[in-house]
Amino acid sequence: MIKQILLFIDSDRTTWNMNPDLLRETLEKRAKLGKLPKAVVIVHLYGQSADIDPILAACLEYEVPLVEDAAESLGATYKDKSPGIFGKIGIFSFNGNKIITTSGGGMLVSDDRNIVEKARFLATQARDPAPHYQHSVVGYNYRLSNVLAGIGRGQLRVLEERVNARRHNFEVYQQALGKLPGIEFMPEADFGRATRWLTCLTIDPAAFGADREQVRLELGKQKIEARPVWKPLHLQPVFAECESIGGAISEDLFDRGLCLPSGSNLTAEDLERVINAIDGIYIR
Repeated sequence: MIKQILLFIDSDRTTWNMNPDLLRETLEKRAKLGKLPKAVVIVHLYGQSADIDPILAACLEYEVPLVEDAAESLGATYKDKSPGIFGKIGIFSFNGNKIITTSGGGMLVSDDRNIVEKARFLATQARDPAPHYQHSVVGYNYRLSNVLAGIGRGQLRVLEERVNARRHNFEVYQQALGKLPGIEFMPEADFGRATRWLTCLTIDPAAFGADREQVRLELGKQKIEARPVWKPLHLQPVFAECESIGGAISEDLFDRGLCLPSGSNLTAEDLERVINAIDGIYIR
């Protein structure tokens, strides 16, 4: 179990990301107790930015650093800017399932040179400046090789193409399935553009005639991989002792949410097969 060093904030319905109002209320209460957090970490989920302005304003007011996990939102925008550049630190992932990939690894960005230098030091085994191997602190071997970095830089040239392909997947799914009772797609907030890295929807079993899990399992029988949306961290056994603020919205999204096949290379036939499978499950 993780000790009580983390506090989780519920999602909002508009973005499926951190609720800015709950964050501000929590920081206000924690400030009165003299127990402000060391940092606020927001995660830009499924290719959509969180509502950064009110989150950043609350962090600045209470002098709490903001860290952005932008692993899933490369190519998205927030008021014409890229998520990951607003906070003290931005973190990106180039894992094999991301919109561009180096097969693994990622990227840390910051305009604070001291943070960047400290990260480089820790990522290169925290070796002291000595002719022999000497370590005064514990470090890690987290370096991305030059070869993989080169692959990633090359793929940046096609980032917009990948984003357009993912958004096309979403549009095809939404046009074909959005009319079915009980199906509701993840909304796109009006403050920017989502990449639709994953096409996500929720299913109301009373209206659709089957719940999320029944749909997922039926798709699996047809060799179509679909997954539940991420399980909220406050429900993870490893964080069972941690405090959470709210939770009803993220729990509901988890209970009813489904991620559809969303790869950039899906063909029209692939999309049609998924659509027909889901349409065939609907109880008319």
